[in-house]
Formats: sequence, C-alpha cells, structure tokens
Amino acid sequence: MFLSVVLLWFCVGFIVLQLKSRRPKNFPPGPPVLPLLGNTLQLSLENPLKDFERLRKSYGDVYSIFIGPKPAVIINGVKAIKEAMVTKASDFAGRPQDLFVNDVTKSKGKAGVILADYGSSWREHRRFALMTLRNFGLGKNSMEDRIHKEIKYTISTLEKSIDKTMSPQVMFHNAASNIICQVLFARRYEYDNALIKVIVQCFTENSKIANGPWAMLYDSFPLIRYLPLPFMKAFKNAETVENLVNEFIREHKKTRVPGDPRDFVDCYLDELEKRGDDGSSFSEDRICLYALDLHFAGTDTTSNTLLTGFLYLMNYPHVQERCQREIDRVLEGKDRVSFEDRHNMPYVQAVIHEIQRVSNTVPLSVFHCTTKDTELMGYSIPKGTMIIENLTSVLNEEGQWKFPHEFNPENFLDDKGEFVKPEAFMPFSAGPRVCLGEGLARMELFLIMVTLLRKFKFIWPEDAGEPDFTPVYGVTLSPKPYCMKVQLRTPQ
Repeated sequence: MFLSVVLLWFCVGFIVLQLKSRRPKNFPPGPPVLPLLGNTLQLSLENPLKDFERLRKSYGDVYSIFIGPKPAVIINGVKAIKEAMVTKASDFAGRPQDLFVNDVTKSKGKAGVILADYGSSWREHRRFALMTLRNFGLGKNSMEDRIHKEIKYTISTLEKSIDKTMSPQVMFHNAASNIICQVLFARRYEYDNALIKVIVQCFTENSKIANGPWAMLYDSFPLIRYLPLPFMKAFKNAETVENLVNEFIREHKKTRVPGDPRDFVDCYLDELEKRGDDGSSFSEDRICLYALDLHFAGTDTTSNTLLTGFLYLMNYPHVQERCQREIDRVLEGKDRVSFEDRHNMPYVQAVIHEIQRVSNTVPLSVFHCTTKDTELMGYSIPKGTMIIENLTSVLNEEGQWKFPHEFNPENFLDDKGEFVKPEAFMPFSAGPRVCLGEGLARMELFLIMVTLLRKFKFIWPEDAGEPDFTPVYGVTLSPKPYCMKVQLRTPQ
C-alpha cells in the first residue's frame, strides 16, 4: 500500500514536471511558472500594467512570462524597444496568429493589415494603404478640408450646449469615425445616426474585451474557446460590423466608375481589376477586414486622445488659456487653422504631444512575434516568440522626461520655449509596423483641438466633483465618462 502511494505521487510529480513550461537556455528571466496556468494567476486580468511594472523592477527591461503554456517576452524602456523595433526590426516584425484578436478579426482565414503576419502579403497591403492615403491628400489640403468639414458638425453640437453641461464621448467618437469613413467609403453620418452608433459601440466593446480577462483566459486555455462565455460577444460584434461594411462594398461595386475612385474601397477594387490573376495577396475577401482595420485604428485612438485632452485642459485651465493666447496670436486675421500653422505654435504642439503621452492610448501596442531566432539585450529569443512592447514604460521612463509622472507640457519644450520631441515619444510604436494612421491622427488632433480652443472655453462642471484621471483599460485606454461645460469665447 505504502509503495503504491509513493509510486502514485511519483507519477503525479513527473506529469506535473512535464506539463510545467520551461524557459529555453539564455531566455529572458521571469517569475516562477505554474504548470498549464503559466503566470496567469500572477497578473491582474482586469489591467496588468502595474504588474508589468512590478516585474520590470524585479527582472529588468527584458523579461518573460507565460500566458498559459505560451511564453511571451515583455520589453520595456527606450533602449530595449528601439533595439527590437528599429535596429532589429525585421526580426521582431511578426504578429502572433493564434490569439483571441486574430480569431475575432479573421474572415475565411484571412486577416486585414494590422494583424497580418510579416511577409510579402503584409508588405503589399501596407504599401498600398500608405500610397492610397497619400493620394487622398494626407498632409495636403484635401485631407484638411475633410477634417474641417467634420469639425463644423462638432462645433454645431457644442453650440447647442453653450452654458450647459454635456457629455463629449459620442461627439468625439463620431467625429473621428466620420473622418475615416469619408476616406474609406466617401460618406459621413449624423451624430445620432443609428448605423454609426452600432459601429462605434461594437468597436468600443471589442476594444475592452480584447485586453480584458476573458480574452486572456481565451489565449491561455484553448479548451474553453468554444464554450458560451462572455468573449463570444466580440465575435457577434465583429460579424455585425463585417455585414455592414460588406453592404457598403456591394454598393460600391454597383456605383463605382473604374479608374475614377471616390475613396479607399474604390481604389482597392481598381487595384484588384488591374492585378487580375497575378497571384498577389489582393482579394475581395480582404477588402472588408482591411477597411475595418483602418476604421478602428482611425477612430478609437484619436477619439480617446481627444477625450483625454479635454479632460486635462479643463482641469489645468492655465494650460488651456496659454494655448488660446498662442492660437489667437498666430491665427489673427485667418478664417481657419492650417496644419502648417503648427510650426508657429510651439506651446500648442507641446500640449498636444503631452496629451498623447499621458493618454498612452495603446499601452501595449499590438503584440509582435519574432520571425527568426534572434537576440535582444544579450538574451536569446527563439523564432515565433510573442513580444509585448510595454509603451507605458517608455512614456513614463525616468531620465527620459523632465516630469515623467505628471501632466506638464514642459516635457516637450526646451529652455527657449521651442518645441522638441524626445526619442522616448513613441505612442504609435516604432519601426516598420508603426501605426498606419499616425499622420492622419496628428493632423486630426491639431486641427480639431486648435479650432475648438479658438472658439470655446471648456470648464470642469462645479458639481462634477474631483476629476478621475484613471483610464479604463482595453486595447486602447480611454478616460472614464465625464461631462464638460462649454462657453463661447469672446472674439479675439
């Protein structure tokens, strides 16, 4: 009997040891790993950012964790992130293909462009997106015109709330959505339109689910993936917006004039016809996901940055007032602001960049994976290892910023009051997989914030209590819902 018990425990121990995930030789260090569970129990499933910082203090700028049985390397700080994403860019440019976000955003086995793995297909589609955005006037007057047209609707919404309290969440989300919708589908929607409400709601919900506890459990334990658990809501949301976008595409096919594109979708259909059966990665199956990728990237990050910006501007009224003085001086005699005016507004530029820094909108970027066996900061990292950029560590890094843990535009001003951009400023990541919409986002933020600050004064309501700057965690960080009071400024 005693021998049987000993043998049983020996077998159990042997099985546990076999199931336990092991770090390869010279792999980045990290916390002890539990069999099957990995380090899941050591991380907050609601928001692991503080846990990542805690582990960084224990194990350094490059360390590893196990999400279930899968190893992942977390990279922190300017030095490590630049080595990975810039110096050894091609080694770290892959995308994991077996995560929750991949399954939600794939259709017929194909991905869009953001989550597409590194290779010829990704290169073709990224090159096409950049070229098409450029041809539609990114950085030129035509894009500015689109943004200014949308700003008029935002102004109209604010004018209806003069001396009243209003919630800006829907307004900013719809404004950002309409700007990218004009590029993608040559259409915009009224702010109370039911269709745009559905699209924005689906994207917002999926953003929260994708970096929430259920997504982490989905990634850690494949056996639960087909159970009726809360993450299934994300698949329903994805199906809803895919159906809507596919309807747009069907309409485009009926009404387009080949060779005379109205928007991004027309350009893609023209490219399909031009290529024919040349064996390229362009296909009708990818148009929908491609458009959805660009819509999400162009809506969620910009709207959440705007929401964060006005939250801070209301609670730092001296910053708002100094911006308005600079805006009044530079735009005196002008009907509207131009993107080129940013070069004459060093303080406004500093404020907008500081808002982007504290917004930290995509704190863990989009996950990467290694495309071959490589090294980072002296550690060996095998091909196919998941890589997580902790952009929070860069945007708050001691020694990189004058005031790393507070909102202060001086972080972007030199001793002469001129605008400077520290190398640690990388809210869009860095390297070949830097955010596709970076140029559009920078233009939107500048034109929208300057136009609204020129016309309105934004005040924190007296009955709103103390502001809560703690963001809501998801794929993107967003401020908690708040209200603002709006007053018209006297003409300057």
